[in-house]
Amino acid sequence: MTERAGYLPGLDADALQWEAHNYGPREASLLVLLPVLKGEQITAVTQYVRSQACARLKTLPVGQIVDAIDLAVARLLDRQDPYRRKMDNLLPVITGYDREMVHLGLTGYLKTFRKPELQRFLAEDFTNPSILNDFQPLAKGGFGRAFGPDVLGHIWAGNVPGLPLWSLVAGLLVKAGNVGKVSSAEPLFAGWFAQVLAEVEPDLADCLAVVWWRGGDAEPETALLHQADLVLGYGRNESLAAIQSRMPITTRFLAYGHKVSFALVSAAALDPSRAAATARLAAYDVARYDQQGCYAPHVVFVERGGVVSPETFAHYVAHGLAALERKFPRGLLSMAETSGVAAWRHSEEMTVGGQVFGDEAGAWTVSYQAEDTAFRPSGLNRTIRIVAVDTLAVVPTIVAPFKALLQTVGIAAPPKELFALAAALGEVGVTRIAALGDMTTPEAGWHHDGRFNLQDLVEITEIDGRAEAASDRLAPYVD
Repeated sequence: MTERAGYLPGLDADALQWEAHNYGPREASLLVLLPVLKGEQITAVTQYVRSQACARLKTLPVGQIVDAIDLAVARLLDRQDPYRRKMDNLLPVITGYDREMVHLGLTGYLKTFRKPELQRFLAEDFTNPSILNDFQPLAKGGFGRAFGPDVLGHIWAGNVPGLPLWSLVAGLLVKAGNVGKVSSAEPLFAGWFAQVLAEVEPDLADCLAVVWWRGGDAEPETALLHQADLVLGYGRNESLAAIQSRMPITTRFLAYGHKVSFALVSAAALDPSRAAATARLAAYDVARYDQQGCYAPHVVFVERGGVVSPETFAHYVAHGLAALERKFPRGLLSMAETSGVAAWRHSEEMTVGGQVFGDEAGAWTVSYQAEDTAFRPSGLNRTIRIVAVDTLAVVPTIVAPFKALLQTVGIAAPPKELFALAAALGEVGVTRIAALGDMTTPEAGWHHDGRFNLQDLVEITEIDGRAEAASDRLAPYVD
């Protein structure tokens, strides 16, 4: 089976060079053709998107853009839609993730972009979303209007299916032309979404493009960086630093680099009626997409003093991971990933006071640590460190040295304890508090790494209140 990646308005696809990439096992392999674009072709498609966005997208009311995205998402939520069938059938081949996990994960993720949720995106960042359409009164006086960039560049990672949709939707909501570079690890979703959007709203068909280039190919990357007005980058810190070094000094760059997340379980959650259910939720956060997202937990800190001990809780998590392996088998690992898991497990086994247990095939591993409270990353791919602590109040101090890397914390605790812990964790850099089981599914409008999804993308043009008063003196109705 063969599938073309990308979405390239303004270019003749048949005149381009295409590079073949094979995915999946030989007996069910998928051949994906990726467009090999030179710098001048990136420049051409970006300039075309810029002109079309200025002529079409920027003239639309934001409500019409919301309706178009909602229609596209409705198509993709329909299991009978041909594009959704492609996603369900081909993304597991591309990513190696379990088919049913991909299906359920996509459905939950796409629901985040329905009309009510898009309205939350807008309301979270703008008191009056009409500021994206025309000048609106400002609280300080005068009037303001928000303008998105003419071209918003995206450089996406490919570790989680559908990841490009978040920033692509944000770009559309601020009426930016969008040009995004997909990863070889998952090059299809963004192009499929662009095609569906073009079908439901032809006015948007030429206002976005999905491109690709080989990793390390500086020519096309530099072309996009020099054409875009603002760039969003996702990936490893080293890759983002290299991108930033090639950016024009006048172009804004918003980098979303490596982050780590963890979980906290209060003694109050460790009574016999709650502990097993709490452990299943923690196991789900570990298993979903094999911990490849920044919001997946690496460590679970468990408080002593509950009826169920931290050690028993660790065994409950192990049972949960075993059940999930039967339901959603872990994806196949590369040699490097297999070696990484083995090295992590060996290191954990050498820790004084620790116990390590997992299934015979190594599909999941739990490390229980009764004495070593260090905050260390897991080996990924369904490996989790469970650390016993006398009180959860010590955890902010333990993680504080990693302030620049912290993102999501899943908490199972009563309300008073939840808010006290959230305040202490916020002080050391945590930007999102979630319930266990929800760590890997951010809600609509969440502040990614503590930032605004839309406000960060716009500039405000203000009409000073005194300018309005001065113009009033020149009106034809003045006596």
